[in-house]
Amino acid sequence: MRAWIGVVALAAALMATTSDALAQRRGSQPPAPIDLSTPQGALQAMRRIWCTQTDNEPVYWFWQGDVYSRRQGEADRLLFKVQGLNVRTCGPVTHPERGQGFRSVSRELLIYLDPTTGEVLSEWTNPWTGETLDVLHVANDPVNGDFYERTRSGQPLSFNANFVEDNWFLTTTVPLFYTNPLGGAYQAEVGGTYHATEMFNFMGVTSNLTDPRLNTANVEVGWVRISDWLPWMRMGGREGMLYFHTAGAKVLDWSHISPLMQNEVATHYPAYREPPPVSDSRPNVTSWLYYQRVREGTETPPVRD
Repeated sequence: MRAWIGVVALAAALMATTSDALAQRRGSQPPAPIDLSTPQGALQAMRRIWCTQTDNEPVYWFWQGDVYSRRQGEADRLLFKVQGLNVRTCGPVTHPERGQGFRSVSRELLIYLDPTTGEVLSEWTNPWTGETLDVLHVANDPVNGDFYERTRSGQPLSFNANFVEDNWFLTTTVPLFYTNPLGGAYQAEVGGTYHATEMFNFMGVTSNLTDPRLNTANVEVGWVRISDWLPWMRMGGREGMLYFHTAGAKVLDWSHISPLMQNEVATHYPAYREPPPVSDSRPNVTSWLYYQRVREGTETPPVRD
Protein backbone atom coordinates (compact mmCIF):
# COMPACT_ATOMS: atom_id res chain seq x y z
CA MET A 1 0.00 0.00 0.00
CA ARG A 2 2.84 2.40 0.90
CA ALA A 3 4.54 1.66 -2.44
CA TRP A 4 1.74 3.05 -4.58
CA ILE A 5 1.38 6.08 -2.29
CA GLY A 6 5.07 6.85 -2.79
CA VAL A 7 4.86 6.45 -6.57
CA VAL A 8 1.84 8.75 -6.84
CA ALA A 9 3.42 11.34 -4.56
CA LEU A 10 6.66 11.29 -6.59
CA ALA A 11 4.73 11.64 -9.84
CA ALA A 12 2.77 14.60 -8.42
CA ALA A 13 5.99 16.26 -7.25
CA LEU A 14 7.65 15.81 -10.67
CA MET A 15 4.59 17.23 -12.41
CA ALA A 16 4.55 20.24 -10.10
CA THR A 17 8.30 20.82 -10.58
CA THR A 18 8.01 20.59 -14.35
CA SER A 19 5.03 22.94 -14.32
CA ASP A 20 6.94 25.46 -12.18
CA ALA A 21 9.94 25.33 -14.53
CA LEU A 22 7.75 25.91 -17.58
CA ALA A 23 6.00 28.79 -15.82
CA GLN A 24 9.33 30.44 -15.01
CA ARG A 25 10.59 30.08 -18.61
CA ARG A 26 7.37 31.69 -19.83
CA GLY A 27 7.73 34.49 -17.32
CA SER A 28 4.58 33.53 -15.38
CA GLN A 29 4.06 32.42 -11.78
CA PRO A 30 2.58 29.12 -10.59
CA PRO A 31 -1.11 29.39 -9.63
CA ALA A 32 -1.87 30.60 -6.12
CA PRO A 33 -2.39 27.83 -3.51
CA ILE A 34 -5.93 26.92 -2.50
CA ASP A 35 -6.86 28.71 0.72
CA LEU A 36 -8.16 26.02 3.09
CA SER A 37 -9.47 28.66 5.51
CA THR A 38 -12.28 29.63 3.09
CA PRO A 39 -15.49 27.65 2.49
CA GLN A 40 -14.56 27.28 -1.19
CA GLY A 41 -11.09 25.99 -0.30
CA ALA A 42 -12.50 23.61 2.31
CA LEU A 43 -14.95 22.25 -0.27
CA GLN A 44 -12.15 21.67 -2.79
CA ALA A 45 -10.12 19.90 -0.11
CA MET A 46 -13.02 17.64 0.84
CA ARG A 47 -13.64 16.70 -2.77
CA ARG A 48 -9.95 15.87 -3.34
CA ILE A 49 -10.04 13.71 -0.21
CA TRP A 50 -13.32 11.97 -1.05
CA CYS A 51 -12.89 11.54 -4.82
CA THR A 52 -11.10 13.48 -7.56
CA GLN A 53 -11.78 16.81 -9.24
CA THR A 54 -12.92 14.98 -12.38
CA ASP A 55 -16.66 14.39 -12.49
CA ASN A 56 -17.76 10.73 -12.60
CA GLU A 57 -14.21 9.39 -12.19
CA PRO A 58 -14.25 6.32 -9.89
CA VAL A 59 -11.93 5.88 -6.92
CA TYR A 60 -11.68 2.98 -4.49
CA TRP A 61 -11.33 3.04 -0.72
CA PHE A 62 -9.87 -0.18 0.66
CA TRP A 63 -9.33 -1.12 4.31
CA GLN A 64 -8.68 -4.19 6.45
CA GLY A 65 -8.47 -5.13 10.11
CA ASP A 66 -9.98 -7.10 12.98
CA VAL A 67 -13.32 -7.51 14.79
CA TYR A 68 -13.35 -8.30 18.52
CA SER A 69 -16.07 -9.07 21.04
CA ARG A 70 -16.27 -7.40 24.43
CA ARG A 71 -18.29 -8.86 27.32
CA GLN A 72 -18.11 -8.22 31.06
CA GLY A 73 -16.02 -10.78 32.93
CA GLU A 74 -14.30 -12.39 29.95
CA ALA A 75 -11.34 -11.64 27.71
CA ASP A 76 -12.02 -10.00 24.35
CA ARG A 77 -12.17 -12.49 21.47
CA LEU A 78 -10.91 -12.02 17.93
CA LEU A 79 -14.02 -13.13 16.02
CA PHE A 80 -13.24 -12.09 12.46
CA LYS A 81 -10.79 -10.42 10.18
CA VAL A 82 -12.36 -8.07 7.64
CA GLN A 83 -11.66 -6.43 4.30
CA GLY A 84 -13.70 -3.49 3.09
CA LEU A 85 -14.24 -1.72 -0.22
CA ASN A 86 -16.02 1.50 -1.12
CA VAL A 87 -16.25 2.36 -4.84
CA ARG A 88 -17.07 6.04 -5.20
CA THR A 89 -17.36 8.98 -7.56
CA CYS A 90 -18.38 12.64 -7.28
CA GLY A 91 -20.15 15.30 -9.29
CA PRO A 92 -21.27 18.93 -8.82
CA VAL A 93 -24.52 19.92 -7.10
CA THR A 94 -26.07 23.24 -6.09
CA HIS A 95 -28.37 24.02 -3.17
CA PRO A 96 -30.52 27.19 -2.96
CA GLU A 97 -29.44 27.92 0.64
CA ARG A 98 -26.16 26.04 1.00
CA GLY A 99 -24.51 27.11 -2.26
CA GLN A 100 -22.17 25.16 -4.51
CA GLY A 101 -21.16 21.64 -3.58
CA PHE A 102 -20.50 18.11 -4.71
CA ARG A 103 -22.33 14.81 -4.39
CA SER A 104 -20.54 11.61 -3.44
CA VAL A 105 -22.16 8.33 -4.54
CA SER A 106 -20.85 4.90 -3.62
CA ARG A 107 -21.40 1.21 -2.95
CA GLU A 108 -19.73 -0.50 0.01
CA LEU A 109 -18.67 -4.04 0.90
CA LEU A 110 -17.35 -5.51 4.15
CA ILE A 111 -16.25 -9.15 3.95
CA TYR A 112 -15.84 -11.29 7.10
CA LEU A 113 -12.82 -13.61 7.13
CA ASP A 114 -11.72 -16.51 9.30
CA PRO A 115 -9.38 -15.02 11.93
CA THR A 116 -6.90 -17.89 11.55
CA THR A 117 -6.88 -18.80 7.86
CA GLY A 118 -7.98 -15.46 6.37
CA GLU A 119 -10.50 -17.26 4.14
CA VAL A 120 -13.91 -15.76 3.37
CA LEU A 121 -16.51 -17.16 5.76
CA SER A 122 -19.74 -18.71 4.54
CA GLU A 123 -20.65 -20.18 7.96
CA TRP A 124 -19.67 -19.26 11.51
CA THR A 125 -20.11 -21.15 14.78
CA ASN A 126 -21.22 -18.85 17.59
CA PRO A 127 -18.85 -19.56 20.53
CA TRP A 128 -21.50 -18.57 23.12
CA THR A 129 -24.46 -20.53 21.75
CA GLY A 130 -22.78 -23.30 19.72
CA GLU A 131 -25.11 -22.52 16.80
CA THR A 132 -23.70 -22.69 13.26
CA LEU A 133 -24.94 -19.72 11.26
CA ASP A 134 -24.84 -18.36 7.73
CA VAL A 135 -22.56 -15.32 7.49
CA LEU A 136 -24.09 -12.24 5.89
CA HIS A 137 -21.39 -9.96 4.53
CA VAL A 138 -22.12 -6.24 4.27
CA ALA A 139 -23.29 -5.10 0.82
CA ASN A 140 -24.65 -1.57 1.15
CA ASP A 141 -25.88 0.08 -2.05
CA PRO A 142 -25.97 3.03 -2.05
CA VAL A 143 -23.95 5.02 0.49
CA ASN A 144 -24.27 8.63 -0.68
CA GLY A 145 -23.79 12.13 0.70
CA ASP A 146 -23.64 15.81 -0.25
CA PHE A 147 -21.15 18.52 0.73
CA TYR A 148 -21.76 22.25 0.33
CA GLU A 149 -20.12 25.62 1.03
CA ARG A 150 -22.49 25.97 3.96
CA THR A 151 -23.46 23.36 6.54
CA ARG A 152 -27.02 22.26 7.38
CA SER A 153 -27.03 24.83 10.20
CA GLY A 154 -26.09 27.58 7.75
CA GLN A 155 -22.49 27.99 8.92
CA PRO A 156 -19.65 28.34 6.38
CA LEU A 157 -17.95 25.04 5.68
CA SER A 158 -14.57 24.71 7.40
CA PHE A 159 -11.73 22.24 7.08
CA ASN A 160 -11.12 21.36 10.73
CA ALA A 161 -7.87 19.44 10.32
CA ASN A 162 -4.71 19.52 12.40
CA PHE A 163 -1.51 20.40 10.57
CA VAL A 164 2.05 19.26 11.35
CA GLU A 165 4.67 20.43 8.82
CA ASP A 166 3.22 19.33 5.45
CA ASN A 167 0.85 16.76 6.95
CA TRP A 168 -2.82 17.07 7.81
CA PHE A 169 -4.90 14.90 10.17
CA LEU A 170 -8.69 14.90 10.36
CA THR A 171 -10.71 13.11 13.05
CA THR A 172 -14.42 12.47 12.59
CA THR A 173 -16.61 10.80 15.22
CA VAL A 174 -20.16 9.77 14.29
CA PRO A 175 -22.33 8.68 17.25
CA LEU A 176 -25.38 6.71 16.07
CA PHE A 177 -28.55 6.30 18.13
CA TYR A 178 -31.78 5.65 16.29
CA THR A 179 -34.74 3.29 16.10
CA ASN A 180 -33.54 -0.15 15.05
CA PRO A 181 -35.21 -1.14 11.76
CA LEU A 182 -35.38 -4.75 13.03
CA GLY A 183 -37.43 -3.85 16.11
CA GLY A 184 -41.16 -4.02 16.72
CA ALA A 185 -43.93 -1.66 17.77
CA TYR A 186 -42.84 -1.24 21.42
CA GLN A 187 -39.22 -0.20 21.12
CA ALA A 188 -39.68 2.82 23.39
CA GLU A 189 -40.97 0.55 26.16
CA VAL A 190 -38.59 -2.42 25.91
CA GLY A 191 -35.60 -0.97 24.09
CA GLY A 192 -34.70 -1.54 20.49
CA THR A 193 -32.51 1.38 19.57
CA TYR A 194 -29.50 0.90 17.32
CA HIS A 195 -26.50 2.21 19.23
CA ALA A 196 -23.08 2.47 17.61
CA THR A 197 -20.17 4.84 17.02
CA GLU A 198 -18.13 5.22 13.85
CA MET A 199 -14.68 6.80 14.31
CA PHE A 200 -12.59 7.90 11.33
CA ASN A 201 -9.08 9.27 11.04
CA PHE A 202 -8.11 10.69 7.64
CA MET A 203 -4.57 11.86 6.94
CA GLY A 204 -2.38 12.98 4.07
CA VAL A 205 -0.04 15.62 2.68
CA THR A 206 -1.25 19.23 2.87
CA SER A 207 0.26 20.23 -0.48
CA ASN A 208 -2.01 17.61 -2.13
CA LEU A 209 -4.94 19.76 -1.01
CA THR A 210 -3.54 23.23 -1.70
CA ASP A 211 -1.93 22.72 -5.13
CA PRO A 212 -4.65 23.60 -7.69
CA ARG A 213 -2.80 21.65 -10.41
CA LEU A 214 -3.44 18.28 -8.72
CA ASN A 215 -6.59 16.31 -9.46
CA THR A 216 -6.82 14.41 -6.17
CA ALA A 217 -5.08 13.76 -2.85
CA ASN A 218 -3.33 10.72 -1.45
CA VAL A 219 -5.32 9.79 1.66
CA GLU A 220 -4.94 7.16 4.35
CA VAL A 221 -7.80 6.24 6.67
CA GLY A 222 -8.31 4.58 10.02
CA TRP A 223 -11.79 3.27 10.84
CA VAL A 224 -13.02 2.10 14.23
CA ARG A 225 -16.60 0.98 14.88
CA ILE A 226 -18.26 0.12 18.18
CA SER A 227 -21.66 -1.53 17.77
CA ASP A 228 -24.21 -4.03 18.95
CA TRP A 229 -23.87 -7.68 17.97
CA LEU A 230 -24.49 -8.31 14.27
CA PRO A 231 -28.06 -9.55 13.77
CA TRP A 232 -26.97 -12.72 11.94
CA MET A 233 -24.93 -13.72 15.04
CA ARG A 234 -28.26 -14.40 16.82
CA MET A 235 -27.01 -13.34 20.24
CA GLY A 236 -30.54 -13.15 21.66
CA GLY A 237 -30.05 -10.05 23.79
CA ARG A 238 -26.85 -11.23 25.48
CA GLU A 239 -24.78 -8.49 27.10
CA GLY A 240 -21.80 -7.30 25.06
CA MET A 241 -20.68 -5.53 21.91
CA LEU A 242 -18.30 -5.61 18.96
CA TYR A 243 -15.45 -3.34 18.03
CA PHE A 244 -13.85 -3.09 14.59
CA HIS A 245 -10.30 -1.76 14.18
CA THR A 246 -9.10 -1.20 10.61
CA ALA A 247 -6.86 0.94 8.40
CA GLY A 248 -6.61 1.57 4.67
CA ALA A 249 -6.26 4.14 1.91
CA LYS A 250 -7.85 5.65 -1.16
CA VAL A 251 -6.74 3.75 -4.26
CA LEU A 252 -6.95 5.10 -7.80
CA ASP A 253 -6.11 1.86 -9.62
CA TRP A 254 -8.29 -1.25 -9.29
CA SER A 255 -5.21 -3.47 -9.57
CA HIS A 256 -4.06 -2.23 -6.15
CA ILE A 257 -7.11 -3.72 -4.41
CA SER A 258 -6.35 -7.03 -2.66
CA PRO A 259 -6.73 -10.18 -4.81
CA LEU A 260 -9.25 -11.51 -2.30
CA MET A 261 -11.51 -8.47 -2.69
CA GLN A 262 -11.07 -8.41 -6.46
CA ASN A 263 -12.23 -12.02 -6.56
CA GLU A 264 -15.20 -11.30 -4.29
CA VAL A 265 -16.38 -8.50 -6.58
CA ALA A 266 -15.84 -10.51 -9.78
CA THR A 267 -17.52 -13.64 -8.40
CA HIS A 268 -20.28 -12.39 -6.11
CA TYR A 269 -20.69 -8.60 -6.31
CA PRO A 270 -20.07 -7.47 -9.93
CA ALA A 271 -22.07 -4.25 -9.47
CA TYR A 272 -19.48 -3.11 -6.92
CA ARG A 273 -16.81 -2.71 -9.60
CA GLU A 274 -18.32 0.70 -10.47
CA PRO A 275 -20.07 3.42 -8.41
CA PRO A 276 -23.71 4.41 -8.89
CA PRO A 277 -24.44 7.38 -11.17
CA VAL A 278 -24.11 10.81 -9.57
CA SER A 279 -27.85 11.30 -10.19
CA ASP A 280 -28.64 8.36 -7.86
CA SER A 281 -31.45 9.46 -5.53
CA ARG A 282 -32.08 6.18 -3.67
CA PRO A 283 -32.06 6.27 0.14
CA ASN A 284 -28.88 5.04 1.81
CA VAL A 285 -28.64 1.41 2.94
CA THR A 286 -27.16 0.34 6.28
CA SER A 287 -25.97 -3.16 7.23
CA TRP A 288 -29.02 -3.60 9.50
CA LEU A 289 -31.41 -2.54 6.73
CA TYR A 290 -29.61 -4.88 4.31
CA TYR A 291 -30.09 -7.75 6.78
CA GLN A 292 -33.81 -6.89 7.03
CA ARG A 293 -34.19 -6.98 3.26
CA VAL A 294 -32.46 -10.35 3.07
CA ARG A 295 -34.67 -11.81 5.83
CA GLU A 296 -37.82 -10.45 4.17
CA GLY A 297 -36.77 -11.80 0.78
CA THR A 298 -36.59 -8.47 -1.04
CA GLU A 299 -32.84 -8.87 -1.54
CA THR A 300 -30.89 -12.05 -2.22
CA PRO A 301 -27.29 -12.42 -1.07
CA PRO A 302 -24.83 -14.28 -3.31
CA VAL A 303 -24.85 -18.06 -3.12
CA ARG A 304 -21.46 -19.48 -2.13
CA ASP A 305 -20.20 -22.97 -2.90
